[in-house]
Amino acid sequence: MPYYRAVGEISRKRHVQFRRPDGGLYAEELMGEEGFTSDSSLLYHRHAPTAITKSEGVRDGAADGAGLAPNHPLQPRAYRTQDLPEGGDMVLGRQILFGNDDVTLSFVAADATSELYRNSAGAEVVYVQSGRARVETTYGALDAGEGDYVVIPTGTIHRWVLPERGGGASLHALVIEARGHIRPPKRYLSQYGQFLEHAPYSERDLRGPSEPLLVDGGEVPVLVRNRNGLSRLTYLRHPFDVVGWDGYLYPYVFNINDFEPIVKRTHAPPPVHQTFEGPGFVICSFCPRPLDFDDRAVPIPYNHHNVDSDEMMFYVAGDYSARKGSGIGIGSISLHPSGFTHGPQPGAVEAVVEAVRQGHDRTTEMAVMIDTFRPLRLGAAARRCEDPEYAWTWARTSGQREGDG
Repeated sequence: MPYYRAVGEISRKRHVQFRRPDGGLYAEELMGEEGFTSDSSLLYHRHAPTAITKSEGVRDGAADGAGLAPNHPLQPRAYRTQDLPEGGDMVLGRQILFGNDDVTLSFVAADATSELYRNSAGAEVVYVQSGRARVETTYGALDAGEGDYVVIPTGTIHRWVLPERGGGASLHALVIEARGHIRPPKRYLSQYGQFLEHAPYSERDLRGPSEPLLVDGGEVPVLVRNRNGLSRLTYLRHPFDVVGWDGYLYPYVFNINDFEPIVKRTHAPPPVHQTFEGPGFVICSFCPRPLDFDDRAVPIPYNHHNVDSDEMMFYVAGDYSARKGSGIGIGSISLHPSGFTHGPQPGAVEAVVEAVRQGHDRTTEMAVMIDTFRPLRLGAAARRCEDPEYAWTWARTSGQREGDG
């Protein structure tokens, strides 16, 4: 994380005796990245966070059923997440769409509260498309809702608590699981970690835990993912016994509506939309903004070919004028692999230029994009909701798709 926070009770100095009201010592837990040479936080537990009484292997149903396969024969593809089944929780209910050695991308339509979970293989970012949840963690609780990116550092024990059934319990989300850490782009930060003035968001836009979440309890299971798969460890004491912590490493929430779009006179390339970076991939936010304002601007994406990346776009809100006739709508995902040049649908450029001439001056579209620097393999969930006609839509001379009104 780019800035320091302190929550709850902590001692004046680190690694000195810090005693409970009964005279016993609080147990320290230092959570640190990159061999403790990068960001860290120091947590104070009422009980030892090391005491476990049981360990058992857990079948990873999502990974076992992912069936990741190459995008071959090579073609652009599109998917309808709204056609995927609903059910399960935010951890075990993940339906794997795409993956490579750096990142796994899943869709979840959850209707149940998850068990306690720790991903020790990498950080996670969960984009909430719709619904709401309370994310309980060892650092405290966070409330998440539509448009929120929930950033969960590697190794953070947490669970997703959904509202009671009948009270809007369903939560639809895109889950991004890294094989490493996810952070704000370095170019947005000073050498000391402060957000710079040109950055499209700042510290004020980030919501972190504000108070400890104290739970008293005996033995409790925690689902743990590491590089060897899933295990379930039973802890002697509930891990939410942290009375205080401080540092730069903690979960936080950033809402896509707080992203400040960067505008040019002519159309700007995708890096202006970058929101986070991970090992081998970036996450971008496409948000409503004023249209490009040069008198001769073509205010729509030009045909482009990112020769080093696969591009996955999740369309979450608004009107996608550049994709009219493609079948893309809210809830759709497009996958444009390296080796394929993509851009507006036939007729879209002329239509937008005419709309601007008539006074249309801003976009309403909103999307989350992940660019990966290794090819994305296709999962079983993607195959279940694919639109088989998408690849050929650019070949049609009309901007209208067959069967569209």
